[in-house]
Amino acid sequence: MHLDKFNRTLIRIKPEKNINCLPIYIKDLCLNLDERKILSSLNLSINSDDVTVIMGPNGAGKSIFLKILNGILTPTSGCITWNNKKQFSDTLNTQAFVFQKPILLRRSVIANLDYMGSVLGYKKKISKDRLLEIVQLQKQKNQPARMLSLGEQQRLSLVRSLMVRPNLLLLDEPTANLDPGSTKIIEDIVLNLKKMGIKIIFVTHNILQAKRIADDIIFLNKGKMVEHLGKKEFFSNSKSIEVQNYLNGIL
Repeated sequence: MHLDKFNRTLIRIKPEKNINCLPIYIKDLCLNLDERKILSSLNLSINSDDVTVIMGPNGAGKSIFLKILNGILTPTSGCITWNNKKQFSDTLNTQAFVFQKPILLRRSVIANLDYMGSVLGYKKKISKDRLLEIVQLQKQKNQPARMLSLGEQQRLSLVRSLMVRPNLLLLDEPTANLDPGSTKIIEDIVLNLKKMGIKIIFVTHNILQAKRIADDIIFLNKGKMVEHLGKKEFFSNSKSIEVQNYLNGIL
C-alpha cells in the first residue's frame, strides 16, 4: 500500500477519546504467584509518547508486567498511576493488547473485524477492506481466520486491536517466529501509530528490532528492573553487566 494511503487509513482509527495515560508511574510493584516472586519492587516511570521497548531474558517478567498494565493480572502490592490517577477504567477502555500467540474467533477474517465492530458499537463506518489492505489480507478476507499462516494471523490480530482506537497499544512479542514480511508490516504500523501520538509498549527479544523501533528501553531480569535508558545509551553506553551480557548473547 502506498504510504499516503496507508496513513490516511490509519487516521480513520485515531483515538476518539483523547485520554492521556502519561506519565505512567510504577511504584514498588510486586507479584507473587504460588509463593514465587515474579516481579519484585519495580519502580519506573514511562513519560514519552514514543515507542517503549521491554527487553530481558526468558522468565524476566516482561509479559507479566504487560498484563498488569492491561489489568489482566492484579499485582500483589504496589501501585500504578496513569497521568497522576490511580483509576484504571478510563485507561483500560482506551488501550489494546496483542498477544504473542494470536487469539482469533472461529470465523472468517472479515467476520473477526465485524464482530469487533459490533462489540464496540461503532457509529462511524470504518472500511474493513482498507484495514485488511494495510496488513495485506484483503484477498483472504473470506477465509477462516484460523487457516491463515501464523504471520497472517498475527497481522489480523494487530489490525483487529486497532479497531478499539487505542491511546495505548501493548504488544507482547507480536513478531516472534514470524517471517520477515509480516514482521516489517507490523513494525511499519507501529512506527506510523507512533506518529499519530499513540503510545506503544512493545516486548521483544530481537535486538535488531529494538534498534529499529525503540525510543527507550526497559531491561528486566529475574523480575527486577535493571535499566531504563534511551535507545542510543542502552546500546552504546549501558553500565549494567547484565545488559552487556544480554547483548553479547551470554545472559
